[in-house]
Amino acid sequence: MKVLLINGSPNAKGCTYTALREVGKILNEQGIETEMIHIGNKDIRGCLGCRKCKTTGKCVFDDIVNETAAKLEQADGIVIGSPVYYASANGTLVAFLDRLFYSSPADKTMKVGAAVVSARRGGCSSTFDQLNKYFTISGMPVASSQYWNSVHGNTPDEVCKDEEGLQIMRTLGRNMAFLIKRIALGKEKFGLPEKEPRVGTNFIR
Repeated sequence: MKVLLINGSPNAKGCTYTALREVGKILNEQGIETEMIHIGNKDIRGCLGCRKCKTTGKCVFDDIVNETAAKLEQADGIVIGSPVYYASANGTLVAFLDRLFYSSPADKTMKVGAAVVSARRGGCSSTFDQLNKYFTISGMPVASSQYWNSVHGNTPDEVCKDEEGLQIMRTLGRNMAFLIKRIALGKEKFGLPEKEPRVGTNFIR
């Protein structure tokens, strides 16, 4: 079993990384492999809506998005970490996620998703909500904790002093491991939920 940890911060070892590391430590203790993927310092352009991915099965821009899509197809879960910029996720991360979730044809049903956000002070809740929407449109169960998944601090050292925040990360790791293992057992016994043919309804008649 494997979980991808996506570091959306420009800083490779900053506050977001510190939160993700705490989650990853618990996942590893629970026997789940993790891989940290740092995308926040990459030059990632947004989606053009060209829809080439619908015929080729991958994004027309062959970069870390396509690399991660192949890994996500094999993974059992993903944790997306972002710093808070203007009460929302890092723009580079949003461009990455828009293309990753739109261009990848792999079925994400029952892969477990979780969002982790880091802020000096405010904007965590809106960023947390923004990131969770990628999961809930994809048939992915969302792992939760004892509180919303956020840490506070302006430096990694300050985050390490956020005892409640770090406990939230550890609880998230345990809850995510539990979900992944139980879903694996359920898939083995019952398979995935039945899917109806997709119905798309526009609001203009």
